[in-house]
Amino acid sequence: MTIDWTHFTPWASLAGGVLLGVASALFILLNGRVLGISGILGGLLRPRAGDAGWRLAFLAGLLAAPLVYGFLAPAGFASAPRIDASFGLVVVAGLLVGVGTRYSAGCTSGHGVCGLSRLSPRSLVATLSFMAAGFAVVFAVRHLL
Repeated sequence: MTIDWTHFTPWASLAGGVLLGVASALFILLNGRVLGISGILGGLLRPRAGDAGWRLAFLAGLLAAPLVYGFLAPAGFASAPRIDASFGLVVVAGLLVGVGTRYSAGCTSGHGVCGLSRLSPRSLVATLSFMAAGFAVVFAVRHLL
């Protein structure tokens, strides 16, 4: 195994992790809610009175952030993402993630970031399952198929 040094970004990754951790901590401290994307999005399917505004604002921020970054980043610093899969495969993968999210009662952000930090046994099992499935799929696609 070798490290792809041209794409190795430990400082940017550390900064992103710190920002995500601080945002999650502030969200639960200020709102009393876990910062899980699937729960925030799922809450829009059956919104309660006065509950849709912050959910829409949060999701709009998720969609707007990469656009703002691409606009403000120095030229050449923000590279376009490359996806080595067909559109159909991406759609199927997204649907499978959605099904898995429903079965595990949460997503990687809810279980992996917020649940583990709260020492939730359910989140530990869910996160280990996410990771094991991801490792297995990558191994199968890269070495068996």
